[in-house]
Amino acid sequence: MKKLKTRWTDQVLEHPDQVLAEYPRPSMRRESYVNLNGYWDYVITGKGKRPERYAGRILVPFSPEAPLSGVERSLHPSQVLWYRRMLPGEVERRSGRRWLLHFGAVDQFAAVYVNKRLAKKHLGGYLPFSVDVTDFLRKGENELIVGVRDFTDQSYYSRGKQKLQRGGMFYTAQSGIWQTVWMEEVSEAHVDRLKITPLYDEKMVEVTVCCADRGQVSVAVSSEETQPWEVEGEANEPIRIPVPRMHPWTPEDPFLYFLSVTFGEDRVDSYFAMRKISVSLDAEGIPRTFLNGRPYFQRGVLDQGYWPDGLYTAPCDEALEFDIREMKRLGFNMLRKHIKIEPERWYYHCDRLGMLVWQDMVCGGRPYRKWYVTYLANGLEKFHIRMTDRTYGLLGRKEEKGRQQFVEEMKETIRLLWNHPSIVTWVLFNEGWGQFDAKEVTRLAREMDPSRLIDQASGWFDQGGGDFRSIHNYFFKLRFWREERVQALTEFGGFCWRCREHSMSGKVYGYRIYGSKKELSAGYGQLIKEVASHIGEGLSVTIYTQLSDVEEEVNGIYTYDREILKIDENVLKEWNEKCSI
Repeated sequence: MKKLKTRWTDQVLEHPDQVLAEYPRPSMRRESYVNLNGYWDYVITGKGKRPERYAGRILVPFSPEAPLSGVERSLHPSQVLWYRRMLPGEVERRSGRRWLLHFGAVDQFAAVYVNKRLAKKHLGGYLPFSVDVTDFLRKGENELIVGVRDFTDQSYYSRGKQKLQRGGMFYTAQSGIWQTVWMEEVSEAHVDRLKITPLYDEKMVEVTVCCADRGQVSVAVSSEETQPWEVEGEANEPIRIPVPRMHPWTPEDPFLYFLSVTFGEDRVDSYFAMRKISVSLDAEGIPRTFLNGRPYFQRGVLDQGYWPDGLYTAPCDEALEFDIREMKRLGFNMLRKHIKIEPERWYYHCDRLGMLVWQDMVCGGRPYRKWYVTYLANGLEKFHIRMTDRTYGLLGRKEEKGRQQFVEEMKETIRLLWNHPSIVTWVLFNEGWGQFDAKEVTRLAREMDPSRLIDQASGWFDQGGGDFRSIHNYFFKLRFWREERVQALTEFGGFCWRCREHSMSGKVYGYRIYGSKKELSAGYGQLIKEVASHIGEGLSVTIYTQLSDVEEEVNGIYTYDREILKIDENVLKEWNEKCSI
């Protein structure tokens, strides 16, 4: 495939010491921050072999498969990818202080060594992990080594849309460190996590300061409209704080409050928003999504989060913002983050810029039976025939360990992203890929987070639960049945136009092919006109496929390099204005 650059590629390569240097965890900031991105030593060995020497340099946090890494080499399931660097001199042991080492995400299994001693093992390619390395440090130089294995689609582990043999709707597999690596120094007794829950109807916010130790905490709240006010409470206990003259958060007015927590010598800064997402009946008795107590039509775009130069990793923070800002400028108010968990800064930008988020869980499992999961299920969906998801073997979920891992990662995803007001819906399963026991999984998700909505099964293999009848429609005439749940068109369109100079592949994958921007824009307009005609019947959510091209899939609103807007912006804006309740 042809290499593609983005407008940010060269600036990353010109300043490798500044790659993704922004503070990676905006929901819990400290003054202490040591960024470990940049060039590391690397080598790929066989399984069970420890490196005696290294092959070259890799630019972290870009995967070895990504052009920006400088390696452009695939990691196979039988191999181990080794990283090595020395820790900065400022990382040294001090009385009463601890050093925490954080990894945003490492795909898929990681073993972390400090000065040749094993400090941490972690399984799961999409979730962050941390380790207290204080007791492993010594005077002088300190060596950090990370060994990584990635089974991609050769096991039941979560992998998203990665495939060793890419093609069509499945993309280049990536591996290793793909989010920021960083360190912070904390006091012996410190805050581990914040859980912030807006209680919209009560005009209060509930803050739980999670710590290993007990003790008193102080929570200060402020905003651009109010003077700070402070409340004291106990660590690990919910603290309810009134929010006078409450200013609600919406995509049109993304108002944020600021929050500071003090626990002993430790201080962390955060933020929150006052918003409520719910399902209620409108004036005609139709179930709709409501935002802050009012009907709110969600106009969304499917967002895969792939980049031609960085694969899973955006080249820079500005690039992360670009996708959000552009979709907002074109009139969309929601992004469905598709089978991927982004770095936390992406959600922070959605919070502050005003973009609703539907967050997919990352799918896994063994290869599913395509005739059953794709063709038969899609055909029967036309007739509203519901298929069971307890056929574990056909759905690629035969291993109980794989099912358990999915549930644990779902819970950890909810914990990780809890504080972000932009997230309004959890999407548990997509088109039957690795789906199982959706009713029970929905119950667990609802029990853990009753404040957000749930799309139980996006596309097909709907088990009748969750808040949505979630429809994928690429081929058939759109039809609705009266439902107690919200009617949501969670994937549709996928119209293609290949911009030759801005495409990686000569192959074209999509659902309807056009020869020019003019033809594509006209086709899009006609499609949205037909879709909009169903709003009166109960349609409350639309999610167009998709934000940008990805490799062979050239059905994006933007080209893969984010250079060409392929659909006329006036057409996009006009129909987004018309699609409302």
